[in-house]
Amino acid sequence: MRILIADDHGIVREGLRTLLDKQSDIEVVGEGEDGQMAVQLAEQLQPDIVIIDMSMPNLNGIEAARIILQNNPGTRVIILSMHSDKHIVKDALEAGASAYVLKTYLFDEMIRALEIVAEGGRYLSPRITDVVVDDYVGRTSGSKSTETPKLTGRERQIVQLVAEGKTVKEIARLLHISPKTADTNRRQVMNKLGISSVAELTKYAIREGLTSLDF
Repeated sequence: MRILIADDHGIVREGLRTLLDKQSDIEVVGEGEDGQMAVQLAEQLQPDIVIIDMSMPNLNGIEAARIILQNNPGTRVIILSMHSDKHIVKDALEAGASAYVLKTYLFDEMIRALEIVAEGGRYLSPRITDVVVDDYVGRTSGSKSTETPKLTGRERQIVQLVAEGKTVKEIARLLHISPKTADTNRRQVMNKLGISSVAELTKYAIREGLTSLDF
């Protein structure tokens, strides 16, 4: 298996590489430190599997996974995350991820996750499985949950970049759009969410796992 690792924390990348280098059938072909780099490296290296952290600067792991899988349908993606919230797990699976591994159990579960994903299966950390089952039981029993408006991939990127303190010009450059379009998109997504300040938007981004601001 040819593996690409993407995580903005060097110590995590180093730990994963050390773990994977011990496996005779695994080759780590590259490492990236943000979502945009992961997309570029996946296109260049064509790995079998991309292991990608969900919370990374510029482009979070879920949106990066979506782009990687659009560009490279044969590649599989494993999402790493500190979040076990059901709506975040759902977003990752809808983006096409084959596995969702909690960082709390990263080194205990990764080899098993890789084996299952390599065989065409799906893997969820046991704690995540419980969350998904509980959500299914809740929905089938008729309980209702309040959900925030569904954002598009581009809207999620806008939220993340604003929360990370990017200016309108920086957002425009990163997304290859005009500053006017970037500002319009920012205003539209804030209206859609019913949010009136950057501070509120930042809290939303952290709560939804779009950014951790830990970089």
